[in-house]
Amino acid sequence: MAKSPAPAPNDTPVEPTELGSGKGRATPSRAEQEAARKRPLVPDTKEAKARARAELAAQREKARIGMAAGEEKYLPARDRGPQRRFARDFVDAGWHLGEGVMPFMILVIVATLIPVSFFQYWSFVALWIFILFVVGDMIITSIRIKRAAKEKFGESRLEKGLGWYAAMRTVQMRFMRLPKAQVKRGQYPV
Repeated sequence: MAKSPAPAPNDTPVEPTELGSGKGRATPSRAEQEAARKRPLVPDTKEAKARARAELAAQREKARIGMAAGEEKYLPARDRGPQRRFARDFVDAGWHLGEGVMPFMILVIVATLIPVSFFQYWSFVALWIFILFVVGDMIITSIRIKRAAKEKFGESRLEKGLGWYAAMRTVQMRFMRLPKAQVKRGQYPV
């Protein structure tokens, strides 16, 4: 058997990266590739689930705070946009009868517990009269919002459903509204 001649001392091996071809590293063996892909059949569920729950809770809390503050990226689609913000601020700046619906209903429930039919009957009549006034306030607020939005944004750019959006916000008690009120009472938007 003939031996191959030994390489000359000045013949140094050339790196593949110097030539510009190849990937610059050795191809991993099949065993190495399989070892890299291996995962346990049952992952460490307690730690993973606890970590995932904690991350999800942190994300939800951040989104809740952002939504309450009125940050645009955390708001649902129905609350987004400058016109919706204008309507919210307009409603939040005023006093509305709709805010008193829930307390008034509680008073009616208490009045029905009194075993005198006179109180029971007239409390329901008063409730229905109050609800008619609330509906009237909702209609007036809706008209005022649309008129103010037309002046500010232009009639052709007025969003559909803006009056209804504002009217439904008047029925909620101020401290329960989401997004939270960003203006004080009497501080109407310009």
